[in-house]
Order: sequence, then structure tokens, then C-alpha cells
Amino acid sequence: MAKAVGSDITNVVSNALRTGNWGAAAVVLSTYLQNDDLLAVSEFTKEEVVRWAEQVDARSGTRFAAELTERVRISYPPIDTSAFLDLDPAAVDAALAARGLERDGYVLFLSRITRAKGVDDLISAYRASRTQATKKLVIAGAGNAVEAARAQIAEVEGDDERILLLTDVSDAEKPLLMRGCAAYALPTKPVPEFVETFGIALTEKMLAGGGPVITTIVGGTGEAVGDTALIIEPGDVAGLTAMIDRAVLDMDEVERLELEQRAREHALRFDRVRVFDEMLPADPAVTLPEEHRVVELPREGAPL
Repeated sequence: MAKAVGSDITNVVSNALRTGNWGAAAVVLSTYLQNDDLLAVSEFTKEEVVRWAEQVDARSGTRFAAELTERVRISYPPIDTSAFLDLDPAAVDAALAARGLERDGYVLFLSRITRAKGVDDLISAYRASRTQATKKLVIAGAGNAVEAARAQIAEVEGDDERILLLTDVSDAEKPLLMRGCAAYALPTKPVPEFVETFGIALTEKMLAGGGPVITTIVGGTGEAVGDTALIIEPGDVAGLTAMIDRAVLDMDEVERLELEQRAREHALRFDRVRVFDEMLPADPAVTLPEEHRVVELPREGAPL
């Protein structure tokens, strides 16, 4: 099997086409099609693969798009849901205390810190919000925009005490921070070099519980969150400000709990056991040959 994840197809092929490297794009698509079972991590990813293939076809006289349309099926990213469910309340409190935090005392961003993730918009929106008077903003992750975020935080004196930049969060700490937040914001936006093909961090947060998820519909994020998140337009800082205040200050406990429960139920569909069951042949008598294993094509970066 070959699985088209984040940058394996969409970003590799699109970047090749933007630079006029048609041959490289054709090679990636040809390699992908040589596999017997073709998978994409979202409907959006399939649509993007087909769209770029159409451009290669128009230039090269190939028929990649038609074959991809017929053969590619959707297999969402498999998530170890057990790592995010039934979290020990004492472990959550201990993790927060170690960071100088308390439950419902902060808005959380936890993903790769890059321009595409909208960290700059989030910092600006938080500063303009009513929430900033009583809640901290925690930006957690690593990426090529860490120093830009650090510089933006330093622009306002005293913000380094209420806007925390954490670059050393472990996999074990991640769900605990998610569970304890008042709201989780991932205001991703499309940029030429990257588009969100799914949004694993969103589904992980939905599994962990805690405050509402605030995000945008970019790429495959709509498939990740369904109708269980608070949605803003990409790049809409004023809208993000208003949504932070709604999530943290204006939603009552009943509404927050109902949204949390629906979000977790939606995210459970991406449990790795269920995903792998759907990925493999339905007929138990059919056994995949050893060579038909899942392979990932060469990647540019590793989106979280």
C-alpha cells in the first residue's frame, strides 16, 4: 500500500510544479501509482493529488488524474487514542503545576510553530482579547517560526510572563496540557509551501478533553473536527479574538461539556485499530502479500 500523507504527495508535487520541475512531479505520481492499494489521509488530500495530477497530465500527456480518481481511497491518520483518554487528574494537575499553570487558566496552542499554523495571528488576537486579563497564553511546540514568535512576544513589555513559549513539551506531557486548557487554538492558514492535509493535533486535543477547539477550515481540518469546533476564517485576527473570548468567557458549562463530548466521539473514529481495520481487505480470507505493506513516500518536513 502507499499512503499519501501530508507532504508526501500534495506538497512535494505542488512545490515541484511551482518550480517548473515537471519531471520530478511525474516521478512521484508514477511511484505512487505503482502500488496496488492507494490511500490518502483525507478527502482533501485526494482532491489535491488529483488536482496536481491534472496539471501534470495537461503538460505531459499522461493520464495520472483519471487513475488516481478511480483508485485512491481515504484512510485517515491512525491515532493511539489510549494516550489521550482517561487521563489521571492528579497527573494533569502535577504537569500544570510544574509549568506554573492551573486548570482552565490558559489558552493553548500545541503544534508545530510555523507560519502556516497562525501563531502570529494567535498572539495578536490574544493581546486584543478580554481573556488576556485573566488567562495566560501557552504556545508549545517546535518549528522554524519559534524565534519569530519569541520576538513577537518580546514586543510588549511584560508579555513574557503571560505568554509562555514552551519548546520542550514531551509526548507524555502533551495530553495533560491539552486536558487542562480553557481553550485550544490552532488558527492554521494556507501558505504556498504548506497546507494542512488533516490536523492530527486537533483530533488529539478533542480526545484529551478540556476547553473548546478553535480552528479554521483549511485543507483537511474540517474532516478532523467535523462540527465540533469553533470556526473562524483563516487570517481573521478580530474573529479569532472574539472566538477566544466566547470559548473562555462566554460559553456556559453545559455548552462546553456538550461540545467536549461530541468532539471526543468524533475523534474516536480515528482510533488506530479502527483505521487499520478499514485499511485492510474486508474479506478475512484475503491476505495481503508481504510486499503490499504501507510505505511513505519521501517527505518534506513532518506536519503535526
